[in-house]
Amino acid sequence: MAKITLDNLAHSYLPNPKSEDDFALKELNHDWVDGEAYALLGASGCGKSTLLNIISGLLHPSQGRILFNDVDVTDAPTAQRNIAQVFQFPVVYDTMTVRENLAFPLRNRGADPAYIAQRVSQIAAMIGMEAELDRKARGLTADSKQKISLGRGMVREDVNALLFDEPLTVIDPHMKWELRTQLKSLHHEFGHTMIYVTHDQTEALTFADKVVVMYDGRVVQIGTPQELFERPAHTFVGYFIGSPGMNLFDASVEGPRATIGGVSFDLDAAYRPKGGSVQIGVRPEFIRLGSDNGLPARITRVEDVGRHKIVRLDVQGNAVSAIAAEGAAIPTDTTRIAFDPRGVNVYADDWRVKAEGGLA
Repeated sequence: MAKITLDNLAHSYLPNPKSEDDFALKELNHDWVDGEAYALLGASGCGKSTLLNIISGLLHPSQGRILFNDVDVTDAPTAQRNIAQVFQFPVVYDTMTVRENLAFPLRNRGADPAYIAQRVSQIAAMIGMEAELDRKARGLTADSKQKISLGRGMVREDVNALLFDEPLTVIDPHMKWELRTQLKSLHHEFGHTMIYVTHDQTEALTFADKVVVMYDGRVVQIGTPQELFERPAHTFVGYFIGSPGMNLFDASVEGPRATIGGVSFDLDAAYRPKGGSVQIGVRPEFIRLGSDNGLPARITRVEDVGRHKIVRLDVQGNAVSAIAAEGAAIPTDTTRIAFDPRGVNVYADDWRVKAEGGLA
């Protein structure tokens, strides 16, 4: 297991990058704690896989260093980093049985045969492939092959880190849930440092201790699922985390008062945003329907998704979402909405503004 340090790390696929826009991965300086589970979350092309491949040694960064437990491994080949990596699409030895595939990393390191047998049996149970242990991999389905890849990545207990690059893409939805749960159990049992790349917020939030949200080659926030939900550090985090995502309103803010479209209301703290573009961010859970004082609004439709209702509204020409409890009556005569002050965030040029007095 290892603490992973990203020191002034950046990468461009161009031979002579001239500006920040030429970098697929913009400068990063982070310490990732030994033994924690991280998810790299973001849209396609944001730099997740680039960062993972730099950590694994498959890609050499354009600048900066990567350290495992304070030892510089920037120039070390993958084999010397003592990591296990599972890729998006299955990588298996078709001529070997499932048992031989799972055992290969241990046999390659000269492990005791009894230990290999015990560990293979344990991993086969974890990925649900005990009945297929003596089948050749060649005839298995794509999702079964990916389970073998996952198992082979997890079979060693002595690795510095386990790296997963969207490993559940080819797995059916029910098995995805089971494997995520098993990965989390494995992490709790053995304490491996795990890094899991995904664009699926459900995978990230259910797997990780800390979610690393990436946007346009940057890490815009690292936090627990609760922190990302309640206090998104960037408007992208608010938009990307949550279903539906956070509502954004162009606003002016002065101290403890905000104004949207000519309607003013109190905030729960004082703010002094500095920047050209100021916005108020409110998650659908914190919008109140049928307020006497608030923003003019018109309900356009109601979607019942089983656990709750999503109320779609037109607010001054902008599409806004609110969430109501499953059993709640939706007032059809709603003409205004208000915000629960606890759920209001203030943003300047897309970055969250802290309240005066050092409040979060």
